[in-house]
Amino acid sequence: MIKETSDGVIINIKISPNSSKNEILNDGEIHKIKITSPPIDGKANKALIEYLSKSFKIPKTSIKILKGETSKEKTILFETSNQEKRDLLKNTFK
Repeated sequence: MIKETSDGVIINIKISPNSSKNEILNDGEIHKIKITSPPIDGKANKALIEYLSKSFKIPKTSIKILKGETSKEKTILFETSNQEKRDLLKNTFK
């Protein structure tokens, strides 16, 4: 699910920690993100935010995990008012 709000773009994803490489996969309605970090002490969440920040050129402080801190299924908020970045996010996760 992708939802555009006044704060930014909200996207539901499923994370796969301990992967061989970091990548974004579209698998039907569920968007999967593979992260190389293990799911220990929040390392995978931190790596996820760093990866998304680099991929979409959005500051790490503007990417928030709204739901799913300890789950593989997460709801992420990308706080941005830049329409180009919003469109990039929507096109990547459509």
